[in-house]
Amino acid sequence: MNSKSKGKRGELELAHKLREYGYECRRTVQYSGADGSADVAGLPGIHIECKRVEKLNLYDAMAQAIEGGTKPLPFEGDRLPAVFHRKNNHSWLVTMRLEDWIKIYKECEAGREPEES
Repeated sequence: MNSKSKGKRGELELAHKLREYGYECRRTVQYSGADGSADVAGLPGIHIECKRVEKLNLYDAMAQAIEGGTKPLPFEGDRLPAVFHRKNNHSWLVTMRLEDWIKIYKECEAGREPEES
C-alpha cells in the first residue's frame, strides 16, 4: 500500500475514532499539505497532524504540526499543535509540546471542584 493511501486511511480512522468520543471530526481536504490545514478537523483549539506509520520521527511530525498550527483556519483562534499517531496493532497516541499540554491541564484543573480533606 502506498504511503498516501495509508495516510488517508489513517486520517479517516482517526476522525471516526474521535467521533466515537462525541466530536464532529472529519478528514480535511489537503493539497500536498501545503495550505497549513490540519489533517483532521473538529477538535476545537487543536491542530491535528495525523501519522499512521510504523516508524515515525516525532520531531519532524511535530514541526509539521507547529508550522500548520500557526495558520488559523477561518473562525478558529490559536490552535495547539498535536501529533496523533499509531502503528499497526497499537493504540492511538497523542504527542504535544509540554507547554501546550500544561495549558490544557491547567484548564482541566481549573474546572475541577476542590477535594475535601
